[in-house]
Amino acid sequence: MPSWTEVIIRSVLIILGLFFITKLLGKKQLSALSFFEYIVGITVGDIAGTITMDVELNVVNGLISILIWSLFPIIISTMSLKSKKFRDIVEGQATIFIQDGKILEKNMKREKYSTDDLLEQLRKKDIFQVSDVEFAVLETCGQLSVLLKKEKQPTKWEDFFGKGPEVVKPLTVIMDGKFLSETIYSAGYSIAWIKSKLQSENSHVENIYLAQISSDGQLYVDYFDDHLEKEGEKNGDS
Repeated sequence: MPSWTEVIIRSVLIILGLFFITKLLGKKQLSALSFFEYIVGITVGDIAGTITMDVELNVVNGLISILIWSLFPIIISTMSLKSKKFRDIVEGQATIFIQDGKILEKNMKREKYSTDDLLEQLRKKDIFQVSDVEFAVLETCGQLSVLLKKEKQPTKWEDFFGKGPEVVKPLTVIMDGKFLSETIYSAGYSIAWIKSKLQSENSHVENIYLAQISSDGQLYVDYFDDHLEKEGEKNGDS
């Protein structure tokens, strides 16, 4: 078999293999990839290129190598969905860089983030004064999320009816069916109070995907199977 023919066959096999793997990995944007997933992507691409061009290498062994490398992020992603502690270890946690218009230098130093980097990211969001920022958070994917102070936010219709309430970010108290005890107590709430709220709605913590307390003290709850319940109710009504 001519070498060019073998290269074509290898290329087709590798492309099909990579297509199958990307389907397994799911629809995650490049900016949302973890550092480990980014490294895996580079390695898999290098292996694929080497197998395609080097006809002396066994293509089956190469595909097995690609599959093994690709399985790791899938396994880690699955475990991360089941355990918040494991997710925090693998992906890390969001870090607050600015709070109430004040830069938190220790947090920036811990994340190896310079003042120039911070100012550059703010400028990209059309923010040129740090004191205008209520919160600035470095997400686990490396993006900077910014919340402006109320008086610096774009004018809305409701702003004409008086000064808006103080900007307070929602407090996440339940995630993946488990109480976030440290967050709850540090904010002055208690698990008993949240349980009483859930009991009034005949809800159980293990059935809750996400629960947040808003700035006005209201508890928002999203269930694991709320969509299925709604479909069941519709079928029952029909």
